[in-house]
Amino acid sequence: MISDVIFFFGIAWIAGLLGVLVVRVARARTTGQRILALDLLTLILVGLLALAAGEDRAPYALDAALGIALLSFVATLAASRYYESRRPFT
Repeated sequence: MISDVIFFFGIAWIAGLLGVLVVRVARARTTGQRILALDLLTLILVGLLALAAGEDRAPYALDAALGIALLSFVATLAASRYYESRRPFT
């Protein structure tokens, strides 16, 4: 009973954070701010998938969360490196 209330509160909280971050990405003034906001967006998405995996007891959601986290990490590194030196790989 109480765990369901906490779970749905967590889902609502993460959904609200997703909405705020989408607005933040759209309103970011610099490329660095956009990179950071997109990284946070994927982090919140990974948290949402982890909550869904815990509720459904489905391991495929954790696999998807791990894949998204790995791709987000590599993409953030590449975008930051390109933003700093304007060359992706040197």
